[in-house]
Amino acid sequence: MAFVETEKMISGEGDGEATDVCASCGIAEIDEIKLKTCTACKLVRYCSVECQKKHRPQHKRACNKRMAEMRDELLFKQPESSSWGDCPICCLPLPLDPQKSTLMACCSKTICKGCDYANIIRQLGLLIPQEPSCAFCREPGFKTDEEVDAMLMKRIEKNDPEAMQQMGGKRHGQGDYSSAFEYYTKAAELGDATAHYNLSIMYRLGQGVEKDEKKHVYHLEEAAIGGNVDARHNLAVIEERYGRMERAVKHWIIAASMGDKESMKVLWKLHAKGMVKKENLTATFRAHQAAVDAAKSPQREEAKKFRSQPEF
Repeated sequence: MAFVETEKMISGEGDGEATDVCASCGIAEIDEIKLKTCTACKLVRYCSVECQKKHRPQHKRACNKRMAEMRDELLFKQPESSSWGDCPICCLPLPLDPQKSTLMACCSKTICKGCDYANIIRQLGLLIPQEPSCAFCREPGFKTDEEVDAMLMKRIEKNDPEAMQQMGGKRHGQGDYSSAFEYYTKAAELGDATAHYNLSIMYRLGQGVEKDEKKHVYHLEEAAIGGNVDARHNLAVIEERYGRMERAVKHWIIAASMGDKESMKVLWKLHAKGMVKKENLTATFRAHQAAVDAAKSPQREEAKKFRSQPEF
């Protein structure tokens, strides 16, 4: 029994936390000996690179298992908000539908159409007519696509991930997949969830890159972790396809709780089939409705009516 406990202490795999002895040789950390933790799993520590390499065959399985557990802990954590965040003007959550918001190229701020509409009405109501201006920074509006592109490039030079993602979208739509991939990659490296989602699409379809299912899923996961509900919903579909329903339901619950209507519909159907418990469905629906209500405002409703008119 004592031998087993000693082995666990040395390997660091007993309680899931790194110990104060080298997992390979068992030497303790003292003044002149400093131990470094395994950066992958955080389970064990080593006195040298040589000891780490020597212990790798014994530790590999536990390391990979813990890495997978850590990845799942991060992946299935409910994000505090969607990747779109809040409107910087009204401070309400931005709609999940990107068509209901607009990016201001001058300052790279994404504002809701409600605040954009309110700004237009304000300008029209002034006694002295003014040129259209940004609702956030008040910079004059742009008259041509060339002016917009020039401003985006200025923002890109300042390492603005939103501008990079936006420019990537423009190039993607034009079929310039090489440039789109470059902009998306830079934005993703800076943590932009939408860029990760768009990269997942490129890897799934093979647009400018070789089709790669692993990279497709990886970027979906990164986007989902960042709060992208479309990526979260797509991950659920993939898990369902492979028969991993427990994981699929977890994804749908997270997406629905953030206000995603399609995920909520799927959960209702699964509940009817007895695959989702009533208490889980009820709790998710409450969170879903709260998220939907939080994104509503009189200004956004007015903007919706205004833009639904035939001339628009």
